[in-house]
Amino acid sequence: MPERAIGVFDSGVGGLTVLRELRRQIPAEDLVYLGDTARVPYGTKSAPTVCRYAGEAARFLIDQQVKLIVVACNTASAVALEQLAENFQVPIVGVIVPGARRALEVSHSGRIGVIGTEGTVRSRAYERAILNGNPNVSVFAAACPLFVPLAEEGWADHEVARMAAHEYVRPLLEHDIDTLVLGCTHYPLLKRTLQNIVGDSVVLIDSAEETAKTVAALLQQEGLRRQVSSTAEPRYFVTDIPDRFKQVGGAFLGDSLDNVATISLD
Repeated sequence: MPERAIGVFDSGVGGLTVLRELRRQIPAEDLVYLGDTARVPYGTKSAPTVCRYAGEAARFLIDQQVKLIVVACNTASAVALEQLAENFQVPIVGVIVPGARRALEVSHSGRIGVIGTEGTVRSRAYERAILNGNPNVSVFAAACPLFVPLAEEGWADHEVARMAAHEYVRPLLEHDIDTLVLGCTHYPLLKRTLQNIVGDSVVLIDSAEETAKTVAALLQQEGLRRQVSSTAEPRYFVTDIPDRFKQVGGAFLGDSLDNVATISLD
């Protein structure tokens, strides 16, 4: 089992920020990534549909002989994680709880902001996870629908991104937050822009970074850490448009993205 790969899936390219952190924090591990690009976005789908899609993605990764699955999609983490854990025998890690846990660790005032897609904010998944950890804190959330297309267009540092960030985050700053959770896997690309808007007094929580930390700790705890460093490059699978995936995904990884195959989950 330790020599098997870690599987990562998302509805598109955003989960590559999680894969990037996994490569940085646990470079000895093999990685397999699945982007369900034919059915993106998951955030507009019903909960039963998201659960079905997530189950199909997880089954594909199991067929690739993975030892652990990372659900690098906030929507799937919000609605499908429990079902996946019941249906599959490998450890399953989502992106919501690690970010929520870290926010509680670093917040001094107990006033925590969360930004995400409309679907994630509407689900209140981060709010529930934070309040489950400490019911005495206050959570303020804002949807930032422009951030995903801006990140995918490579405009994370553009003036348009700065204007959008100011509009989205200003109401949260009026609540005197001292911590801001980046509740979408695209948002780490906008970290610099967001930090300039919120100032040094607000700590940004990168859910991708925290998820990778959680995975590293879980591998150690379960005796699943790879004993011999792998020299294999990550394998990438998509359900549609590999050329677009390579273009955008390469920007997300900061590296060329090769070894991409198109598959069907039907």
